[in-house]
Amino acid sequence: MSNERNGKSGRQGRRVTILSWNYERNGAGDASQRLRAHKLLASLNPDLVARQEMWGAEADGSEIMYQLEDVLGLRGWLGPRSSTAVFADPRVFQALREWPSTGPMWVLPPTALTLRFTPAGTSSMPMAFASYHLNYASAANRLAEAEWLSVWADKKWTTPDGGTVRLPALLAGDNNSYPAPVDGDVPLPELTAIADLPHRLHRSVVGPGGRRVMDTRPDDTLRTAGLEDVARHWSTARGAGGKAALARTVNACATHGPDARIDRIYATADLLGTIVGVDVIEVAEEISDHHIVRLTLDADALSDVLNRQTEQTEQAAA
Repeated sequence: MSNERNGKSGRQGRRVTILSWNYERNGAGDASQRLRAHKLLASLNPDLVARQEMWGAEADGSEIMYQLEDVLGLRGWLGPRSSTAVFADPRVFQALREWPSTGPMWVLPPTALTLRFTPAGTSSMPMAFASYHLNYASAANRLAEAEWLSVWADKKWTTPDGGTVRLPALLAGDNNSYPAPVDGDVPLPELTAIADLPHRLHRSVVGPGGRRVMDTRPDDTLRTAGLEDVARHWSTARGAGGKAALARTVNACATHGPDARIDRIYATADLLGTIVGVDVIEVAEEISDHHIVRLTLDADALSDVLNRQTEQTEQAAA
């Protein structure tokens, strides 16, 4: 595991680091900046990375993807139309299946995989993981995309004894919309605080009484499907000690309005007990317009959950 590469070995204190980042336009053709950005990612020692805005990564025989694999020291999977990607340490996460057909509504299709957490053993339950990017301009399309995204919280797996179980799931990406705020969260912007009129449309929906309100529907949709915003969960569970999880993921700007937390990671309830940290790594504006969301899991707790699910299925079938 990446922490073992840093000299942190043994059962006590092992961690799994998962990052989600919308790196602006994949460097917009600037190879030196792209290298700098991914060296930053590599310095965080990730085991699993969800990337958005992978523009150009498929060109010239996916040359850029191979370059990024080399910089990160991870294996990569590029999603349809180079919209998103997943990178994983193959010693920690083994790909068992790709999901190239992600539904009909996607403008920027996700990259979705079934992964086995290898430290948990070959008989352990795998998990679903997806890197996604909801639509920028259409709240209606975002809602449909969020509904389709929920299917990865409903994937089944056949156990060795022929039973079936629903897979745990982690979904990470740019929501282009807001979470329903909790105590300590980044406040929802007022519509009039968004100076750019088209962007007011892009980030709002018609609410009760015909008044426009900020779009939180994708967040509500995913939580209705049993997927919890890990930052919301961590901040609630930890109280004042967890408020750093609710940091902005995009900075205020003249056109788009105040600071916002539009980049989020969602997890099914069975994984929430494995969380030992959620925070946001701020990135200089000259590198990207989004910051990096980091989720940290306890490796042994994760192994226990994945093996317990298999054991429970076997006992039910006995």
